[in-house]
Amino acid sequence: MEYRKLGNTGIQVSAMSFGTWLTFAKQIDYSTADELISVAYEEGINFFDNAEIYSRGKSEEVLGQILKSKNWARSSYMVSSKVFWGYEEGKPTQKGLSRKHIIEGCHAAMKRLQVDYIDLFFCHRPDKNTPIAEAVWAMNTLLQQGKILYWGTSEWSAAEIMQAHLEAARNHLIGPVMEQPQYNIFERKKMENEYLHLFNNEGMGTTIWSPLASGLLSGKYTRKDPGETRLSMKGLEWLRQQQLTDAKMEKVKKLKLIAKKMDVTLAQLSIAWCLKNNNVSTVILGASKPQQLKENFGALKLLPKLTEKILQEIDKVADNKPVLPEY
Repeated sequence: MEYRKLGNTGIQVSAMSFGTWLTFAKQIDYSTADELISVAYEEGINFFDNAEIYSRGKSEEVLGQILKSKNWARSSYMVSSKVFWGYEEGKPTQKGLSRKHIIEGCHAAMKRLQVDYIDLFFCHRPDKNTPIAEAVWAMNTLLQQGKILYWGTSEWSAAEIMQAHLEAARNHLIGPVMEQPQYNIFERKKMENEYLHLFNNEGMGTTIWSPLASGLLSGKYTRKDPGETRLSMKGLEWLRQQQLTDAKMEKVKKLKLIAKKMDVTLAQLSIAWCLKNNNVSTVILGASKPQQLKENFGALKLLPKLTEKILQEIDKVADNKPVLPEY
């Protein structure tokens, strides 16, 4: 396993991490979840990603039970949670980024995960109804209390993240140190354009999600029968409509040819492509089968083979590389 600094912090995070969205307490049973966590840890993964909204808290409960059952030093791994959508009934005080929900959300997540502190705590989305300064103060309070070690954002705009840094600097508080955006061959704008000043001037780290575009870049959807997949799950019709377009499917077929030429899977190629970006601290993997997870680890060996020529081939197929202004 390769380890990378989480932005300008001193913490070392595994280049590949493991996430539980759509799988734990939903798509897979406890024994499979336990096996996946064990495989991940044994391969060197030291970061397990979660959120209060994942299966309405049940995902965190499963992860907490599994980690509690292991004889692993707490200092050897990190867990995260994210606060915004809530996990209860969705009443006004049970969601968003008010001081009340951030503090209560953290306490609830600690209880579900069965930990004394949360390593990485994210504002899962920006809250248009709450001043950013309030969220920054609430996160700083949790830091001072030792209930969280680092805090960050997820899917915030560069302007909103910069505002958080300004509020922190103005009040001598600790600002966000990482962002969790979607990043893959089909989704590039934030990581390769919008966030560049944050990387260069604020030293933000990233824990990117959906490296396979919800499974589209695994190549399984080019088969007549892709089998049981996350895009076939009830309630994800919006995601299926967003991903399974004719234009994207044509690109996937061409990307599979590049992967075949390199004698690797499309999933391995797509994950390695994400890791090739130096601003990526860790790629969050989501798997429902141990073999699937083990196969994805092959992406690390592929990194040296991703030459500029190969990257240009991928860019030509994707046809979406952000164009930066010339100076």
